[in-house]
Amino acid sequence: MASQQWSIAARLAASYGLLVLLAVSILSAVFYLSTVGVLERGADVKLRATAERLFSAYDVNQPDAIRKAISAELEDGIDSDKEVFVLLNADGRVLAGNREKWRKFGFDQGSLDTVRIKRREQHTLVRVVWRQFADGNRLVVAFDMQELNAIRQLVLHALLVGVVVALALVAGGTVFFRLRLELRIGEIRRLTRDVEGGDLSRRLPVQGDDEFSRLAADINAMLERIEQLMSGVRNVSNAIAHDLRTPLTRLRGHLEEAAQHASSAAELRASVVDATHGIDELIELFNKLLQIAESESGVRGRGFTVIDLNRIAEDMVDLYDAAAEEEGSTLVLNERDGRPTLGDHDLLASAVSSLIDNALKYAGTGARIEVNVHSDEHSVSLEVRDDGPGIADEHLPHVTERFYRVDRSRSKAGNGWGLSIVAAIAKLHDGRLILSDAAPGLIARLELPRRQAAAEA
Repeated sequence: MASQQWSIAARLAASYGLLVLLAVSILSAVFYLSTVGVLERGADVKLRATAERLFSAYDVNQPDAIRKAISAELEDGIDSDKEVFVLLNADGRVLAGNREKWRKFGFDQGSLDTVRIKRREQHTLVRVVWRQFADGNRLVVAFDMQELNAIRQLVLHALLVGVVVALALVAGGTVFFRLRLELRIGEIRRLTRDVEGGDLSRRLPVQGDDEFSRLAADINAMLERIEQLMSGVRNVSNAIAHDLRTPLTRLRGHLEEAAQHASSAAELRASVVDATHGIDELIELFNKLLQIAESESGVRGRGFTVIDLNRIAEDMVDLYDAAAEEEGSTLVLNERDGRPTLGDHDLLASAVSSLIDNALKYAGTGARIEVNVHSDEHSVSLEVRDDGPGIADEHLPHVTERFYRVDRSRSKAGNGWGLSIVAAIAKLHDGRLILSDAAPGLIARLELPRRQAAAEA
């Protein structure tokens, strides 16, 4: 699954590990400074304060005053076992304190330094500050750091153990994180390979609500749409063979008949007229193909303007009024309660035209066809209702599919694209085409959302 080079999963896992190590390092440093660092700073502050008291107690005219002050510090019972006090003369001889001798100074007076001395038969580190007085005497004040060093070693040991444990957890977590990422990405890669091989039924498992789950849901939705489109393409090929073969065969027959048997210019002209009608039918079909393709691609949706469904319904009813009279049917505009919305006027007029044309074609002679426009706070809808035979329930979910025709409609002129175009136009407008039983007859409702911009206009 993983390639020889570092995969994105490996890089993410490594980044995760480095961030955790950085966090552990920062926390360790903060812990060290807040424990050992505080103790060291406290010892330095105490050392300076003690040294200042003794320095201020020195009086050249009263040499015993400093001795008494040193004895008081050693006998106060506060860190007496850790404190070191030495008063030296100019020759380096010890005059007072709890040390018999002191080596030469390797640092400036008044500054703090850490030196190693032998105390109680063992070497230890002490923090030291010294100062020279006007008469040449020098005072040394030191603090034994053995206990503080023990605390430092304990803290460092604990931090080391913690870092080792953290490293082990980071390594394990990094491997686990990488494996989980590669597992999820591997599922997507296997799916794409299966889809590339032609298996459009494969889907990704959706677990939880994390980013991968949402991505899986989006991919599944995309595959659903692709499968529908591919299924439509397969169905179209069969439907084209049935619905386009007839006009093409008829057209060829007319032309062949004219070429072989036309005995006069009138017969030849009649054949040419029939062939022209056949070509017009094919042109109309391909225009509808182009129209539905534009609708489904969303290209026409970029130029929406404010439209009035009341006016569109009124125009289409006027347009089909004469055709309804020829069929012996009644076509009326019953309700006109539509509010403005945004849309493509020509596409919506074509959709309403298709709904009325279908009603006239399939409702039968003497049918009553009503067109109603109404709206509410969120939507605007146009409804075409007839009292004809309607459509059986098993056909309702399929009549908006391309080339789908109910068996009894095969004898009617047409190619099964009308409702498909209406559904595509509705989808382009973020609406829907709803077909329902009018008992008797059919209700075809084109429902569109009300747009805020149109409402303000």
